Amino acid sequence: MTVTKGGSTPMTTPGPRIPRFHLAVPVDDLAAARRFYGDVLGLAEGRSSDTWVDWNLHGHQFVTHLAPRRGDDAHNEVDGHDVPVPHFGLLLTPPEFHDLADRLRAAGTTFVIEPYLRFEGRPGEQWTMFLLDPAGNALEFKAFADDAQVFAG
Repeated sequence: MTVTKGGSTPMTTPGPRIPRFHLAVPVDDLAAARRFYGDVLGLAEGRSSDTWVDWNLHGHQFVTHLAPRRGDDAHNEVDGHDVPVPHFGLLLTPPEFHDLADRLRAAGTTFVIEPYLRFEGRPGEQWTMFLLDPAGNALEFKAFADDAQVFAG
């Protein structure tokens, strides 16, 4: 699959792997979220903390972030960074991630969180970056060092 727009460098996905989405939504009660997404919908839980839970939504990464105040200032701490909630993103391969980061830097993009390696040496190690679209919507692009660890606990 090749994704390109306006003459930019295409992002290609080698082989049969299909890109999966990443979506983070605010919740005001993680216990209630666990009951609904885990018990009612039957989604498998992945990594979690006191403020967020990763869910396997049919191969897509769906995250519930504790955000009792749903405003422009809703953030959660993840690996020492203030992650904006809600946000939407895409899981890329590492080469696609670095190509996109280079393209964004060349375009003068201001990052909410600069591209960096999160959870280094731990389960779920991943490259990640956050930015805002022109309307102020938070976007996260990430790439796992080991794709099999997208939902590692």
